[in-house]
Amino acid sequence: MDGVPLTDDDEEPSPTTEAGGAPLPDVPGPPAEPGDEPEAVEERLIVRLDAPRDGVPPVVADPAALAATVSALLAGHGPVAVDAERASGHRYGQRAFLVQLRRAGTGTVLIDPAALPDLSAVGAALADAEWVLHAASQDLPCLAEVGMRPVTVFDTELGSRLAGFSRVGLAAVVEQLLGFTLAKEHSAVDWSVRPLPEPWLRYAALDVEVLVDLRDALAEELDRQGKLGWAREEFAAVVAAPPPAPRQDPWRRTSGLHRVRTRRQLAIVRELWTSREALARELDVSPGRIVPDASLVEAALAQPTSQRALSGVTAFTGRGSRRHLNRWYEAVARAATLPESELPPLHLPADGPPPARIWAERDPAAAARLSRSRAALTARADGLALPVENLISPDIVRRLAWTPPEPADEASVEAFLRAHGVRDWQVHLTLPLLTAAMAVPAAG
Repeated sequence: MDGVPLTDDDEEPSPTTEAGGAPLPDVPGPPAEPGDEPEAVEERLIVRLDAPRDGVPPVVADPAALAATVSALLAGHGPVAVDAERASGHRYGQRAFLVQLRRAGTGTVLIDPAALPDLSAVGAALADAEWVLHAASQDLPCLAEVGMRPVTVFDTELGSRLAGFSRVGLAAVVEQLLGFTLAKEHSAVDWSVRPLPEPWLRYAALDVEVLVDLRDALAEELDRQGKLGWAREEFAAVVAAPPPAPRQDPWRRTSGLHRVRTRRQLAIVRELWTSREALARELDVSPGRIVPDASLVEAALAQPTSQRALSGVTAFTGRGSRRHLNRWYEAVARAATLPESELPPLHLPADGPPPARIWAERDPAAAARLSRSRAALTARADGLALPVENLISPDIVRRLAWTPPEPADEASVEAFLRAHGVRDWQVHLTLPLLTAAMAVPAAG
């Protein structure tokens, strides 16, 4: 997302008028700053939460305990706080190793999905409940893998962005709205460890301890700002979002790949990455823990012609590099013998417009449309205390400015926005601005 301030050479429009002088759609005025006044913040007592109010529950890890948990969740009422812990950076993939739930009338529940990989009964028990998550898009994929799919969510991280909060991490928002501090020292531990240490379980339980209370406070703040309806649309879009399409050439996300200048070197990175991925999957280890990306890039730059030469590459001397040296050299050798026709291109065809930095030279009219759009949208977002990337995706704005519909009137621009998934509230706020930005300025 392009979150930098958007600028233009034209005079910046007022937050209450379109670029062109017409009145903007009727929307809430600039909201008051969220949270307490500075004086109140200084006087408020901040309470550190060190332990769940009901203690740390036992981890549900067998079918009988799971059945009892499902019954308890069904007996509960109201929204359910949901969280999941993964072992990112330790294990292969992004699967859940602990699922935390809390609901009124049920209490806190900790479930081990490694021991119970099918939690569809839990998902069914909560089908009618609103799920409260922080940064829902991060947890929903791994929850879906174990059979848990919500119908309705309240995303406290996304809601905090819409409310204009400058810090949207869970601990920061809980402190601002509820006056509690949450310890986050176990956020990056290896959650695949068994048994899970008690301090980790305490941390996990605390992550859902006040999540429903946070949801209530945040909903009140969003309603006060006139943004609760916008948030509901965004939350529905999170639930409805399809799984991301498989990435073309995922190996191209290797850190430091920009240093690779030839197709042959690129082929070495590809072969090393593919071999490392297969080994990581086999060993159930995060690929970077076997050989870091920097080592793959250095090996490609060196283009070693023997196993001994590969072992001499300074950045290729880690434990995983040495232990599987024969495997890595086989990958290098495969790349070295590929015919030119099978070498990867240096760059994939662009999906969408070229980088905006070259627009002025390639298409000055498009560059002007983008500049006008950015200036108007930035003014609008500032007036509403919204991050501009939440007002509308910068990628969609670039695509519109590069290839606007013909004619670029309000109806065609609206059709373009809706075809790209822009929500009703976003269309309402941005359509007049973008339509005006697509127009050719009058001469003189």
